Amino acid sequence: GYRVSLRGSFFGHNHTYMTFPEYNPREHIKLDPPLNIQSNTTASKCQIWWSTWNVPWYLAEILQYELQYKEYRRSWEVALNKTLPSSLPQVEIEATELRSGIAYVARVRCKISENEDSYRSQWSEWSQTTVFQRADVPKVSENILNTKTMQYLFIPLSFGTLLYLFWNCKLSSRTQKSCPFFKCCFFTLGQKTLPALTFPHQLLSFSHSMVCTMGILR
Repeated sequence: GYRVSLRGSFFGHNHTYMTFPEYNPREHIKLDPPLNIQSNTTASKCQIWWSTWNVPWYLAEILQYELQYKEYRRSWEVALNKTLPSSLPQVEIEATELRSGIAYVARVRCKISENEDSYRSQWSEWSQTTVFQRADVPKVSENILNTKTMQYLFIPLSFGTLLYLFWNCKLSSRTQKSCPFFKCCFFTLGQKTLPALTFPHQLLSFSHSMVCTMGILR
């Protein structure tokens, strides 16, 4: 340790005052405030990080940080404080702790960890601030959701319909071979009588319907 004394001259007389009979610099440390504090927000959390300056490596490993953040328009007296359990110069704030659409401001300070016996320090001054805001997830429109659902359902339904038409065509061809009466089939549309569509025409018409439906869904 050291012995620190204060000497002064008063009215022509020199006096010595003993201030610290045993002064240990390791127990009276005040670090510089953290630098370059930055932030980044996502839909689930806010990440804040910073750096330290003029701190020896053997002290950087035993540092303790305190984060303070608040809504931008409020005073620091109502700010929230978090003492970080790690000596890493970073912290995460869950999005659930932040209000949507509100800007926040944060700052940080440091000192030697209270669990350390070899060194003692007081809190540093507060760092500069960083401003951040919760990043909200955009809501999916119900119309978009319904369109997506229809697009996913359209492919298997179309495939099933094709199989159905193909199977009907096979049955029709067998029926026509076994009974000549069914070789010429007709159906009535209004007052006109038209021949029934054969399978290639049905397939072409159905493909055209598929293209038109996909265009509408988009």
